Amino acid sequence: MKLISALVVSALMVSAPAFASKEIASKNACMGCHAVEKKVVGPSYKDIAAKYKGQAGAVEKLAKKVKVGGSGVWGPIPMPGNAAISEADAKKVVQWILDGAK
Repeated sequence: MKLISALVVSALMVSAPAFASKEIASKNACMGCHAVEKKVVGPSYKDIAAKYKGQAGAVEKLAKKVKVGGSGVWGPIPMPGNAAISEADAKKVVQWILDGAK
């Protein structure tokens, strides 16, 4: 019984950051323009992860883009900045995206 409890707690601890990051993305209106698997207004999270895979500094670069916005990388529609999201939350969401947004 103790082993089962330990396994359940371990599984929850591992999945909690991913759930928290999806929740942060939803709470901050990211999901209004992006989806995990398909392009909506902006690119899918899967496409973003593929484009920035293995790039040094990608988390910091993309977290800044989340906060201040950007344009021209994915086409003519600019991404508005989200100044209300904290830097820590922006980095969590970006890391979640780069890890496969599960």
